[in-house]
Amino acid sequence: MNLIATSQLTVVIGLGMTGLSVARFLRKSNQRFVMMDSREAPPNIKIFKQEFGEIDVYLGELDKALLRRASEVVISPGVSLRTPALKEIIASGVSVVGDVELFARAVTKPVIAITGSNAKSTVTTLVGEMAATCGLSVAVGGNVGVPVLDLLDRQNIDIFVLELSSFQLESTSSLKPIAATILNVSHDHMDRYESIAEYHQAKQRIYRHAQTVVINRQDALTHPPLSKEAKVISFGNDSSDMKSFGFTQQGNAVYLGYQFKPLVAVESLTIKGRHNHLNALAALALGVAAGFEMQCMLAALLSYKGLPHRCEYIATLNGAMYINDSKATNVGATLAALEGFAEEKNIILLAGGESKGADFSPLLTVATRSVKLTILIGRDADKLYSVLSDSVNCLYQNSLVSAVQKAMQHAENGDVILLSPACASFDMFTDFEDRGRQFIHAVKALAV
Repeated sequence: MNLIATSQLTVVIGLGMTGLSVARFLRKSNQRFVMMDSREAPPNIKIFKQEFGEIDVYLGELDKALLRRASEVVISPGVSLRTPALKEIIASGVSVVGDVELFARAVTKPVIAITGSNAKSTVTTLVGEMAATCGLSVAVGGNVGVPVLDLLDRQNIDIFVLELSSFQLESTSSLKPIAATILNVSHDHMDRYESIAEYHQAKQRIYRHAQTVVINRQDALTHPPLSKEAKVISFGNDSSDMKSFGFTQQGNAVYLGYQFKPLVAVESLTIKGRHNHLNALAALALGVAAGFEMQCMLAALLSYKGLPHRCEYIATLNGAMYINDSKATNVGATLAALEGFAEEKNIILLAGGESKGADFSPLLTVATRSVKLTILIGRDADKLYSVLSDSVNCLYQNSLVSAVQKAMQHAENGDVILLSPACASFDMFTDFEDRGRQFIHAVKALAV
């Protein structure tokens, strides 16, 4: 049968991991579909043809005529709704959705949904660990790890924990989470969005049908619209109160707290830094919203070591601590790391890369207070220099290896050498993981 001639045709755009998962889902659902990709040689084309030899694939410029005939178009997160061909068919009434929307229509078990400019992966994996420790069969994925539609193949799942990006949320309208959070909102992806307001609007879609929303008290952009009827639990960088998570003091020790009760001393946690302790509070709040037992959540938290490249402890050399925060690809992430480790002029910051159009000025206040030296690398090092150099000593280096070596020369006992670039990595590295691995290798070379 000629697929294009049928009345019900789904067009899938994008042959990445998400596109493959959508294709598998549609075939299992007995839906007719074709594939498109604006690239002439997408990375998974051979895999797709081996698995779906009977399905038509259209490469290169998007076929507007074919798109207009579609009953629905499913896009990958990397495909912008502003693409001219998509804007045209949306205006004509064609439904354009993403894989999360297909998941939302099909899922029958509770979902915890997590977004934010930073810390999404840390909180998502921690909530997954809490669910498992509490005896639940949990599936974790989305923007981290496994595409959401592939999670539906798993048997006997009690709860899904999803990390969702603003790109995924743009094309999602039916998700009904038992608990949802926007952890924080800071300037990111300004190469895709026209303004922070538009980016924020995409994030807010996570709250649309949520039973309980978890908000950050210190970030008004994480709060739902005033008309939102969902229950609200908050976390914040201050004292805990009614229906809220925060910090509480007992003697000389600081504890994570819920309402008026201390839960666990922060010194007993493997994850370090105030920002990571806020992540722990957010995870606990989501767990409470989902009905997890507190004691098993705390047990999971005490054993949680965090994720690679997210404020990852690497070594202490000559009294100075080396931290790999390569995942800090935007200003908000670097700001959180600086605040998390800040003391009086104790940080040597390694930063720079591809700025993605970011405004670096929010870094200035905390950097002036806590950064003794900034070592700059990468394409947009000059942009960071122009913001920081009047208040913070800045040096340029041509490579990450030489930046690490220069940091060691300036480091003193008690310093923190922090790789937290505030930039994407693609100007010099394959990805943030490659950047982090090269940092680790350079640090270990210092000890030889």
